[in-house]
Amino acid sequence: MNTGSNQTPPDSGDNEQPFISHLVELRDRLLRMLLAVALVFAVLVPFANKLFTILSGPLMAHLPRNSHMIAIEVASPFLIPFKLTLYLAVFIAIPVILYQVWSFIAPGLYRHERRLVMPLLVSSTVLFYLGAAFAYFVVFPLVFRFFANTAPDGVSVMTDISRYLDFTLTMFIAFGAAFEIPVVTVLLVWTGVVSRQSLREKRPYIIVTAFVIGAALTPPDVISQTLLAVPMLLLFELGLYFSGWFLRQSQAAREEAAAASGDYKPMSDAEMDTELDHIEAGQKK
Repeated sequence: MNTGSNQTPPDSGDNEQPFISHLVELRDRLLRMLLAVALVFAVLVPFANKLFTILSGPLMAHLPRNSHMIAIEVASPFLIPFKLTLYLAVFIAIPVILYQVWSFIAPGLYRHERRLVMPLLVSSTVLFYLGAAFAYFVVFPLVFRFFANTAPDGVSVMTDISRYLDFTLTMFIAFGAAFEIPVVTVLLVWTGVVSRQSLREKRPYIIVTAFVIGAALTPPDVISQTLLAVPMLLLFELGLYFSGWFLRQSQAAREEAAAASGDYKPMSDAEMDTELDHIEAGQKK
């Protein structure tokens, strides 16, 4: 009797199961994201025209009297407010979307990494909202006042609603991304791509870059350029400050883990400073 024939070969399905379970979880979380967007969209869609009126407020406030917006394409009066509502639903549902992303990746992170990544997700969401609000309440009035006042004589300023939506969405994304500077700064320092000292030394170049970006995204006047460049510089300094906090929290988490494993040896202040210098310079392996 061949005893080997009674032995069960290794079940390759056991190895595939974790991968399949990850795919199932990913599917479920994507569905939750879509459901969140769909629910917000269903609530907002009855107010689509009103939402577009609110969005066009900064432009209409600076158009000449008796001016109005136009719709070049036949379906634009319906599709453009509909499109705006869909984008707004995604914009409002960002916290839910990020939470689902966080819940999916969190099990693969160490405890100290989870403790540090969560504040980055929350702050990035808040900063993006602040950037969009800054664009609507501060930048749009300046931009539209400038454009309306520079129109040649005999030219009626009448903006197409489709192109207006594209312009405002681009500005929202640009300013929302610009306000992510603190998060980007923290990540660059935390991961060792650059050091805090290196960023400090490059501060003059960063100042020039901020004003160049301000000139590119705003009308060609000093006031609007400064209104974008100055917040960007302040946000950079904020990110530089908090990057030091993240480095110390990361080092404290490593020592806590070493203490739990019994390999902990207290570090002197000089050793701590040296260790942080290595982390900042990206030399720590």
